[in-house]
Amino acid sequence: MEKTNQQYTHVIETCRNIFLKKMSDYGTAWRILRPISITDQIFIKAQRIRTIEESGVTKVGEGIRPEFIGIINYAVMGLIQLELGPADAELSAEETVALYDRWFAEAKKLMQAKNHDYGEAWRKMRVSSYTDLILMKLKRTKQIEDNEGKTIISEGIDANYLDMINYAVFAMIKIDFEEHKIKSKK
Repeated sequence: MEKTNQQYTHVIETCRNIFLKKMSDYGTAWRILRPISITDQIFIKAQRIRTIEESGVTKVGEGIRPEFIGIINYAVMGLIQLELGPADAELSAEETVALYDRWFAEAKKLMQAKNHDYGEAWRKMRVSSYTDLILMKLKRTKQIEDNEGKTIISEGIDANYLDMINYAVFAMIKIDFEEHKIKSKK
């Protein structure tokens, strides 16, 4: 479990670094997005991953790793938007980073609880399965959004965003650490 925590922290740092650089370039322009638009952005990234996985071809020149990072960062933005609501006004860098860190900590806490109960079963899964699970969570999220956020028995949009973060983090761990292992054996 300690190995998982360290690897999860590595992914958090990678995603956070990219988030901060983009915030430096664009500010918090994403604050204008409604959660449904963020869900659609995540869908575009997950669908691109699936297309690359199935075809083995990327014409844009980037692989699936940047798309998983995008899924993670958009899901955190989605959680912030669910909490604060969309707005034209920018958030300060300090407030944005505090919200980002708090939601990522919430996702990690959820991962630790589920990882304990499931015994790190995710380590035996394929990256393509995480893609499919994210796409399924997106379908669920869109259904909840179409139902104006109402559910009868299911978790809400926030729980789906948290799960998408964790599935994408697991994919990143497998990409960053398992590919490294394979390369170092040569």
